[in-house]
Amino acid sequence: MSGCCTPEGSCHTDARIKTVYKVDGVGSAHCQGVVAKAVGALDDVIAVEVEIGTGLVTVTTPAAPDTAFESLLAETVDEAGYDYAGRADT
Repeated sequence: MSGCCTPEGSCHTDARIKTVYKVDGVGSAHCQGVVAKAVGALDDVIAVEVEIGTGLVTVTTPAAPDTAFESLLAETVDEAGYDYAGRADT
């Protein structure tokens, strides 16, 4: 048992994972707001940052995103009217 766990075996961590995605078409503050609002409404999203011009979207989640989350993210971005381009090379 590590030092972060209680004697009952429950662990409390504040782990946060930042993953960067690319979204095409984010060219203004309006676009930035639309994408941030749509992505920020997803379950497990703690924070979201959207860069105007580059379309880089940094999503903070409590655990590493899985394929189901990334599929939902892609669908959400597409429904918001933007083109999801996958994970960004950082």
